[in-house]
Amino acid sequence: MSGLLALLDDVAALTKLAAAQLDDISAQAAKVGTKTAGILIDDTAVTPKYVHGLPAARELPIVWKIARGSLFNKLVILLPIAMLLNVFAPWLLSPLLMIGGGYLCYEGAEKIWHLFHPTPIPVDAENPVDHAHLEEKRVAGAIKTDFILSAEIMTIALTSIEASTLWMEGAVLAVVAIGITVLVYGSVALLVKADDIGLRMAQDGYFAATRYLGQGIVRGMPAFMETVAGIGTVAMLWVGGSIIVHGLESFDYAAIGHFVHDMSAMVRDAVTVAPGFLGWATEALLYGIFGLAVGLVLLLVISMGSRVFKRG
Repeated sequence: MSGLLALLDDVAALTKLAAAQLDDISAQAAKVGTKTAGILIDDTAVTPKYVHGLPAARELPIVWKIARGSLFNKLVILLPIAMLLNVFAPWLLSPLLMIGGGYLCYEGAEKIWHLFHPTPIPVDAENPVDHAHLEEKRVAGAIKTDFILSAEIMTIALTSIEASTLWMEGAVLAVVAIGITVLVYGSVALLVKADDIGLRMAQDGYFAATRYLGQGIVRGMPAFMETVAGIGTVAMLWVGGSIIVHGLESFDYAAIGHFVHDMSAMVRDAVTVAPGFLGWATEALLYGIFGLAVGLVLLLVISMGSRVFKRG
């Protein structure tokens, strides 16, 4: 009987330990999620464009295909690579983060450039669009773009984890990967179907208020999507710029980081209303300006390099 009681005590202790570890994994995953918020906004803002111009019935299947590709990217490719790097070459994490930050700056700057210098899309009336081929091409393009953003998310997550064991680190990364994928592509699914939901409410709503709300959703979705895309672009520049600045600090160049911190502190001290928010907004603005400058330089270099390569 005493042996059975001792066994039950051991089981209870193990259960408490497992529960505490699960709580720790959840807490760290939530902490990492807040640090990758900018990239998540951008990922959510970018993805809906891949279903534009395709049949409405294919919108959710396309989002599902991209989500599966994203999970494969994170869990099968990036998670093992991140764990190996952290064990055998942790010094590579900061340079990789900076490369990813540069990519975000480049993408954000390119979007702003095209906003002021739009490229006309050629229309071939004689050859109808092959929707199946277009769908495959867009899904492949979306998964490639997701790979870059996912690599950045996983690297940020890895550098933010305070895990005592290797398996705990892997568990937190896996939870982050699954949670972020569900959050991003669940939001994307809602965004791409919101106009259909609004139209159904406007047509079949039992109450007048429901029909008015549906009409408002249908009318407001184009502007809302533009707003989300704009927020995504700003988030790319802000996150990319901050990553590069913090990366430079790890290489003992902290002048830009100190300037941003000092300006934020000055704003916090100068205002009496919402000093915390305004200080954070100052940091985000300065990081975004720096990110835009880096992105425009990269855009110029890549454009010139492409021209030279074509001529060669």
